[in-house]
Amino acid sequence: MADLSKYRNIGIFAHVDAGKTTTTERILKLTGMIHKIGEVHDGESTTDFMEQEAERGITIQSAAVTCEWKKHRFNVIDTPGHVDFTVEVYRSLKVLDGGIGVFCGSGGVEPQSETNWRYANESKVARLIFVNKLDRLGANFFRVKDQVENVLGARPLVMTLPIGEEDNFVGVVDVLSQKAYVWDDSGQPENYEITDIPADLVDQAAEYREQLIETALEADEDLLMEYLEGELDPTEEQIKACIRKGTNELLFFPTYCGSAFKNKGMQLLLDAVVDYLPSPTEVPPQPLTDEEGEPTGKFAIVDAEEPFRALAFKIMDDRFGALTFVRIYSGRIKKGDTILNSFTGKTERVGRMVEMQAEDRTELSEAQAGDILAIVGMKNVQTGHTLCDPKNECTLEAMVFPEPVISIAVAPKDKGSTEKMGIAIGKMVAEDPTFQVETDEDSGETILKGMGELHLDIKVDILKRTYGVELEVGKPQVAYRETITGEIEDSYTHKKQSGGSGQFGKIDYRIKPGEPNSGFTFKSTVVGGNVPKEFFPAIEKGFKGMMDEGVLAGFPVLDVEVELFDGGFHAVDSSAVAFEIAAKGAFRQSIPKAGPQLIEPIMKVDVFTPEDHVGDVIGDLNRRRGMIKDQEAGTTGVRIKADVPLSEMFGYIGHLRTMTSGRGQFSMEFSHYNPCPQNVAEEVIAEVKARNEKK
Repeated sequence: MADLSKYRNIGIFAHVDAGKTTTTERILKLTGMIHKIGEVHDGESTTDFMEQEAERGITIQSAAVTCEWKKHRFNVIDTPGHVDFTVEVYRSLKVLDGGIGVFCGSGGVEPQSETNWRYANESKVARLIFVNKLDRLGANFFRVKDQVENVLGARPLVMTLPIGEEDNFVGVVDVLSQKAYVWDDSGQPENYEITDIPADLVDQAAEYREQLIETALEADEDLLMEYLEGELDPTEEQIKACIRKGTNELLFFPTYCGSAFKNKGMQLLLDAVVDYLPSPTEVPPQPLTDEEGEPTGKFAIVDAEEPFRALAFKIMDDRFGALTFVRIYSGRIKKGDTILNSFTGKTERVGRMVEMQAEDRTELSEAQAGDILAIVGMKNVQTGHTLCDPKNECTLEAMVFPEPVISIAVAPKDKGSTEKMGIAIGKMVAEDPTFQVETDEDSGETILKGMGELHLDIKVDILKRTYGVELEVGKPQVAYRETITGEIEDSYTHKKQSGGSGQFGKIDYRIKPGEPNSGFTFKSTVVGGNVPKEFFPAIEKGFKGMMDEGVLAGFPVLDVEVELFDGGFHAVDSSAVAFEIAAKGAFRQSIPKAGPQLIEPIMKVDVFTPEDHVGDVIGDLNRRRGMIKDQEAGTTGVRIKADVPLSEMFGYIGHLRTMTSGRGQFSMEFSHYNPCPQNVAEEVIAEVKARNEKK
């Protein structure tokens, strides 16, 4: 039986380009998992194995690797830093027990690291901090430490101090043991010696050790009192136990420094993962929920003897077939077992199970609570589904994913690509819950929907390169809608008499604007049986069927109320079909008279900007027809909240970065629909008309 106290499930997360992937590479090298180090900037790192990742030098999907250090087993997940892929970070944090936040020694705390830090706070994940790239020009460990305090509102517990900086960075001082670790210039992580602290750092190191002990002992009040009263000189064991307790209670974050690229300072970081980050049994257990997602008060206790419970947190397709990444919370699983997907209610048999070493894999015959592994060839499992023992059905707390806001139309260039595209898109939708696809019934075009421009850009790239589908890509489209502004009373008669049985239906009705978000409502106030009751459903169906296509530009119609108040029927010729046709004719006749209007999606936009650019950012949002709702000053900048039409937000990230010298960031989500100004509506209608004439 594996000893769970020797497991560490950790994630590495940070802003784009702070060095997460390089840090992961070094961990693999030091733990003997790889023998040649691959560099990100050569496109050769182990975990960035997608072409799109190697080329852009960014991580897009989380990659999982397993390795060992000092008889402890690490499951490491390298996560993306870019805002359009934060869903990857969110779902990785959901299944991890601890994390390493990597910050660039010169860039410091950057916008995306803030978002990821916030996610980690929400998930209550214990973390170490690693200030990387101290060999770079402009690197300053203490400046980054201050930013962690001010921007993230977190308490860094300084565990190592840099010896030298920029080109002269040679090693680190271990504050607790008061020893210096100095590396030679060979670039090999093993080539270091432990020496006394350089004379010019002795005072600083002693001062930081004092701070370290006081902060660490806050985790144990009794020890702190004894220490402050001068009765105790704590041992290294006592201090380490306090650091471990405080880290797991999120009181502070042990902070290390080094250069992953130059292989300096990594061993101490790995030791810290063993010493201070929690094992699977030390984190609060995952809550179980009912079918509606409400907590039941029960938990998935991390224990191999409990019934089997696991969460599928990622689906990945590669050359060996579909891989479902699973975190096991309790129980154990063997090859050949039958497990239940509590979301679909279907059982699946476990075929091959593998442990991932980035692209390589090791076959497993069994796994148990605390493990992160991949199961090959699961059929109907999606991200966020719970897998459990069929005799003990349960649901783990689900993941919540945002709705897509932007869409593009794509069409395969030739017949051969059509089928390939269908299969590829099916796989991609399973992998990424924030990516959705639908078919436009009129044009037959395939519409891809996602979280932002970069998100869709990468998806199209994967279709082209990974799956070899040649595509024609349209412009990004906004989901406009139509509604009405006026009330109208009208009458419509449908009659047809030409041999055989005739058709007859007469309706008198009122059409008026409905409540916001009401969609379509129908009511009848007919008295005296002029229209028999059995025809009401047909009339409602007729009106409702016409709501999918408005009269201005063919967009779906929202928020309309129809009241049927009178009419007439014929004993022989009236039928449900006749009244349905009458309702359709009535819609076409009356909606153009009821003041039809185009409405557009308004986004809740949250912009973060340094103080000196607030004026520019607000001016720019006003030019984009934005309504500023709120501003709040933080420690390093200002957050501006505004409502802005989606159509004005294309390409915004580029403008924002230019305005704020690359320091601004924003997020947006759908809020509500609002009427379009006349000039915008005219442009949209003209564009749709031109597109329809082409078809």
